[in-house]
Amino acid sequence: MKARDVSGPGRRVIAYVGVGSNLDKPAEQVRSAFRELDGIRGTRCVRTSSLYLSSPLGPVEQPDFINAVAVVVTGLLVETLLEKLQAIEDAHGRRRNGTRWGPRPLDLDILLYGDWRMDTARLVVPHPGLQKRSFVLYPLLEVATPDLRIPGCGSLRELVKGCREDNIRRL
Repeated sequence: MKARDVSGPGRRVIAYVGVGSNLDKPAEQVRSAFRELDGIRGTRCVRTSSLYLSSPLGPVEQPDFINAVAVVVTGLLVETLLEKLQAIEDAHGRRRNGTRWGPRPLDLDILLYGDWRMDTARLVVPHPGLQKRSFVLYPLLEVATPDLRIPGCGSLRELVKGCREDNIRRL
């Protein structure tokens, strides 16, 4: 799907951003990211979840993650928002070396962008696997209505019902 221009006056989209870290004082990294999201031109961070401790995904031995979700209202195109998020990650020392699910100082993911569904080489929205990940669903439930529809997946309420919570802990 090609992005529509939402950058005109008064045109805004609600986006949900997953925030995670497991290196270099993870809780501080996440809190700093919240402030930096609010500093993106044309974007306001309007709500943030609690922090959650969760086990890492993938085969790599690594520390547990601190995860959270931020709600942003933006006039940016989804691709531009992605570029801004990646710039924040880079400023925190994120290195993209091709390793999936490895340790990182900061990970920012566009979970939802309005009611969009898109799948390009660069970006998939809703974020892949969102509907199965407790470390995304529980913080998302804190900042969104339980009736929030996840495009192609159903309501947040139903997704949370089917999600294990034994691998996360609210801090």
